[in-house]
Amino acid sequence: MRTEKSISREEMAEKLGLSVNGYANIERGETDVQMSRIQQIADVLDVDLMELLSFGERNVVCFTGNENHFLTNFNNISHDSNESIDLKNDLEKAHLIIEAKNAEVAYLKEIIELMKKAQGTD
Repeated sequence: MRTEKSISREEMAEKLGLSVNGYANIERGETDVQMSRIQQIADVLDVDLMELLSFGERNVVCFTGNENHFLTNFNNISHDSNESIDLKNDLEKAHLIIEAKNAEVAYLKEIIELMKKAQGTD
């Protein structure tokens, strides 16, 4: 998708605040990427998040969280029906909610650890 939009790896890396090698690792699937980074990539490419996630031959997306696991093969969803668009939108919302909840849990754990340190009860 990046090459179709005539954007170089260097440009993408710069816009995302990454090294060229770091960004290349993402493209090759060698780096686990948080949803917020995927959203940044979609923004740079000026595409909808679901369009980015369903682009290309390898369109299996796996999201994992503390207690959540989603596996979606977008080949199984017809790309031209209203129902598939609704399902994709619902799935995107669910993923964003899970990401926000996971961030909230991590933040609360950090607060607990800071409070324990302040009380000297590691």
